[in-house]
Amino acid sequence: MPIHYNFDQIIDRRHSDSLKWNHYDEDVIPMWVADMDFVSPQPVIDALIEQVEHGVFGYPQGIAGLPNELPRFRQLIIDRLASMYNWEIKPQDIIFLPGVVNSFNLACHAFASPDQAVMVQTPVYHPILKAAKTTGVQGKEMELTRLQDGCYGIDWDAFEASLSSQTSLFILCNPHNPVGKVFHKDELKHMAEICLRHNVVICSDEIHSDLVFPEHQHTPIASLDPEVADNTITLIAPSKTFNIAGLQCSFAVIQNEKLRKRFLEARKGLLPWVNMIGMRAGETAYRYGQDWLEQVMDYLQANRDFLYAYVREKLPGLEMGLPEGTYLAWLDCRKAGIQGNPQKFFLEKGRVAFNDGADFGPGGEGFVRLNFACPRAILIEGLQRLKTALDQH
Repeated sequence: MPIHYNFDQIIDRRHSDSLKWNHYDEDVIPMWVADMDFVSPQPVIDALIEQVEHGVFGYPQGIAGLPNELPRFRQLIIDRLASMYNWEIKPQDIIFLPGVVNSFNLACHAFASPDQAVMVQTPVYHPILKAAKTTGVQGKEMELTRLQDGCYGIDWDAFEASLSSQTSLFILCNPHNPVGKVFHKDELKHMAEICLRHNVVICSDEIHSDLVFPEHQHTPIASLDPEVADNTITLIAPSKTFNIAGLQCSFAVIQNEKLRKRFLEARKGLLPWVNMIGMRAGETAYRYGQDWLEQVMDYLQANRDFLYAYVREKLPGLEMGLPEGTYLAWLDCRKAGIQGNPQKFFLEKGRVAFNDGADFGPGGEGFVRLNFACPRAILIEGLQRLKTALDQH
């Protein structure tokens, strides 16, 4: 019998080891770190209880990363990608990894040398923004174009100009964090064609690919055609989808054998396997978590729409585009008359914590990122605090 999940339930996370809830003072509402304030799918909880009660925590399968290991999980991923995107992959194309952030940094090590460059589209998730510097290579940036409705597009001349002879890797974020854009198929084709023409490998962070609202469709860039697949590393995880980010389970899909070998060589001695708890949670979530996912997406869509209407009707100094994917809103505060940094203003005057837009690179100053994956009552209280801070200001 399907389980009905109550996402209005407020769960006390301050007495857990939660970065989101324990970083700021107790009177601050945290709407920054991208995890959900919702209980995870019950089948995942049950599977973890069973794993813990077994009582033995030795080395799991998956350490060697061979395609004959974890065959059920591999087949589950293969079937999922075929069903959702008509994307046909093989068991050996899958590499299990402890995290997407580790993985795009690993891609920088594998496909860029110190005299080469990694290109990103800003404003972008700050670990992607910092990946070149973190791995000791050069960085290239191109700024996405903000449109009148608050959504974003691509300046194709700027995109191509950003791929110099030094550029060897492009890190794509799709769905895009923080702007909430789900790239259209024609946009992906254009990006892929330009990268192929300039001999630039694509590393596509698709961690939010399951969190796309009904009026939009996610397309893995590697699913476009075999030539693009041969030039792409795709990073996916159940972690954001099913709110199990703390368990660290993800995987790469690399269909080109030469790229896969380079990636695996760069991994040696640096990036460990996925622990058994994370692996068990990830497989169970994909196998039995769809009902939970459908319910949480309905709730997130209602939160998104409530937030969008509230900003338009009650916060006239703020602007936002309607997110196409993710549970993150990108608020433009530049017309609100705030002196200085809006993130600091809302923290000090409203006691609400957002991410500072400046941390996402060019195009981010004057913005904040808001996580609306929380019970509606918390969202309402946070927005009321914003309104009070702005009214008093």
